[in-house]
Amino acid sequence: MRNENLRRVCEDLGLARVSTVISSGNVVFDTDTDDLSGLEERLERAWPNELGFESTTIIRTREDLEGLVDLEPFSGLEHGRETYLLVTFSKSAVEVSVDLPFQPEGGGFRLLHATERELFTVTDMTQAPGPDAMQWGEARFGKEITSRTWLTVARILKKMG
Repeated sequence: MRNENLRRVCEDLGLARVSTVISSGNVVFDTDTDDLSGLEERLERAWPNELGFESTTIIRTREDLEGLVDLEPFSGLEHGRETYLLVTFSKSAVEVSVDLPFQPEGGGFRLLHATERELFTVTDMTQAPGPDAMQWGEARFGKEITSRTWLTVARILKKMG
């Protein structure tokens, strides 16, 4: 979806200072509402009506993202060609019932850290492909999740100011 279309829908719903971050559906905006789940629902209803697609919408505040950075979930690791750092955001609470760090059978990635609504994984790109972190997350926590690289989270925070 073109970024200008995403921005237009958000502006039409009354969001202010709307901007997008790279072409992955990340929209940054200001709002006066404290009802973020209600705003998620309004956006989810708008996508098919205005743009012709359905999509789960997950909102995190600047404070939420800053709190994730403060956790240092990838301490000592750097996102790069050999090490892929990924944050998976869930619309609702996730219950992680494994000891961390956890590597599923077949290896592909390790789950390093988890919060109530986020999973932090690292994929060793030098290894043979194994289970995909997003597929693994969907199988355990449902389809209402989305993933972003740690670099994208930093870009979003920078855009938020």
